[in-house]
Amino acid sequence: MTDPFSKCRLPEEFEALAAAGVYPFYLPVEERPGGGEVVVRGRRVLMAGSNDYLALSDDPRLKEAGERALRRLGAGNSGSRALNGTLALHQGLEEELAIFLDHEAAMVVSTGYQANLALNALFGPGDVLLADRHAHASLIDAARLGQAQLRRYRHNDMGQLAELLEAVEPESGAIVLTEGMFSVGGDLCDLPGVAKLAARHGARVVMDSAHDAGLLGAGGRGAAEHHGLQSAVDVQSVTFSKCFGTLGGAVAGPRHVIDYLRHSSRAALFSASLPPACTAAALTALGIIRGEPERRRAVLSAAERLRSGLVALGFAIPAGGTPTVSLRMGDALTCCRFWAGLLEEGVLANVMLPPAVPGRAALIRLSVTAAHTGGQVDRILAAVAAVAARVAPIKD
Repeated sequence: MTDPFSKCRLPEEFEALAAAGVYPFYLPVEERPGGGEVVVRGRRVLMAGSNDYLALSDDPRLKEAGERALRRLGAGNSGSRALNGTLALHQGLEEELAIFLDHEAAMVVSTGYQANLALNALFGPGDVLLADRHAHASLIDAARLGQAQLRRYRHNDMGQLAELLEAVEPESGAIVLTEGMFSVGGDLCDLPGVAKLAARHGARVVMDSAHDAGLLGAGGRGAAEHHGLQSAVDVQSVTFSKCFGTLGGAVAGPRHVIDYLRHSSRAALFSASLPPACTAAALTALGIIRGEPERRRAVLSAAERLRSGLVALGFAIPAGGTPTVSLRMGDALTCCRFWAGLLEEGVLANVMLPPAVPGRAALIRLSVTAAHTGGQVDRILAAVAAVAARVAPIKD
């Protein structure tokens, strides 16, 4: 009999990365002094990999709200939402989120990943699910857990999406599954194209707004509002671990759909509810997102400075203007050497390797937040330039 644990080996290239002293994952942050900086290996460095776009995770108002909820309601709820784990605080956050996102109702869960997994209950045996090839792993996991036929279309390729929609049998339901702002490259969904095709074929649109809710649009509602197409999105998932600066997630949509998910989604039914401190912090963050648009302006200004600076260095950066950008490195070892070089220069970035990216791609992902000053963005650019001169990455 074969040992079922025999498959539990890291890829050989990971061993090579460790041997070369450039293994980039699970690096512990020792302190978070704020101001766009963290302490790793005893050094204070610029954080250029965080998705805390509005720099709210360190905001005193979130900390105070979380502390008050912790003292009043405890560290956890010890139960699922369906049974004994629902707080009035959860319901208050759901009501405010539904208003903010312009949907009838919302359901709060414990993580953004869980919010997307909860969507699987929508994907029935008579449905066809059409997912962008760059859709987040949590969306694909939800698709695999559901019973719908999964078909993938090339990233933002409206021609192929049109072909796939035309091939859906009349008796089948069709759902287009996409992200608003894609997590790796920071580019936006072609929502105008998706909405037009969905309307033509009677398909529903489900969008993951993990990275864009709180960041884009006049009111911060996300990529759909940015495109002027909020009403074109039938169901929208969000996470609180990016712009909201804490932990948790939610699904918003028509009331009957959300009520159905509350009683049908195993990810929501059989998981303990979001702790009080995170719930209170998310509710406070929502108020700040609504009331302080200057935070969005600050991070988007930093993003433009970063992107234009990278273009000036010779990197091919796609249009988009969002705070996240990825640099192609060619292979894993080159990528991790580049990452290590940036860390030596005082900049902590992210390495993106399979399965986080398709094929054998190797990327350095950079991101900026509202906490980064112009001078700090210039320090990131100077570090990239210095390391590029030594490592010579692929730039096109």
